[in-house]
Amino acid sequence: MFDQVTLKLNVDPLIMGALREDITNEDVSANSVMREPQTGQVDLICKQDGVICGLQVFERTFKLLDENTKVEFMVQDGDEVQAGQLMGRVVGDIRVLLCGERTGLNYLQRMSGIATYTHEVAALLAGTKTKLLDTRKTTPNNRIFEKYAVKTGGGNNHRLNLSDGVLLKDNHIGAAGSVAKAVEMAKEYAPFVRKIEVEVETLDQVKEAVEAGADIIMLDNMSVDVMREAMTIIDGRAEVEVSGNVTKENIARLTELGVDYISSGALTHSAPIMDISLKNLHPID
Repeated sequence: MFDQVTLKLNVDPLIMGALREDITNEDVSANSVMREPQTGQVDLICKQDGVICGLQVFERTFKLLDENTKVEFMVQDGDEVQAGQLMGRVVGDIRVLLCGERTGLNYLQRMSGIATYTHEVAALLAGTKTKLLDTRKTTPNNRIFEKYAVKTGGGNNHRLNLSDGVLLKDNHIGAAGSVAKAVEMAKEYAPFVRKIEVEVETLDQVKEAVEAGADIIMLDNMSVDVMREAMTIIDGRAEVEVSGNVTKENIARLTELGVDYISSGALTHSAPIMDISLKNLHPID
């Protein structure tokens, strides 16, 4: 759950932007069938099995339209839910319920889909020391929601943004001239509290990164056999992350390497949404 400071400073403006995208002037459909204020109630129903995530954002969508809207949940973020399950009810001005429906569901479906997919991938690492990480391959302006969903599903967050830490990738190394030079320059410039991570693609770069004193070495798009050799070279002198087209279907091949982290962009860019609906809207006294 987002704390109140994060909610007001970082979350609310994004939700408002999404609402403005959907309502540039008025909701013509809602106003056509509901000319005057009328209190109504609608059910939040899960249409497939999964891990629910984003309930606070869903609720906030309606409360930003009308703070008098009341939302009651029968589940909480991180719960496993089943198709057909009643997860909550929303009570308020029917026009508000209609105006906020799509935006609220878009957030809830997307975040729940990511949490569900992450939960499935994380389960494949159970019993190992390896932590599952996300990446910055997120939907623009939705990173805060998508990374929260990864945590809810049992994964861990890599950098939230470029200010969070030093990650020297292939183009940084190209700009600096070598792995060793890139690490040297990062140590000179970055605050001492920042760890320095280096992405490498060859065994020669692995050796260079170790000798340069990198804190974390990312083995990018290497075969399993080459990664085993890399682990021998590193020999505990740096933490090790594995990356490169990691998905639920192929992560099992990496579990015996004994690496510290496996990062997967698929957690956020390829997770399917979870089907959720608002149904049975009706007026109440």
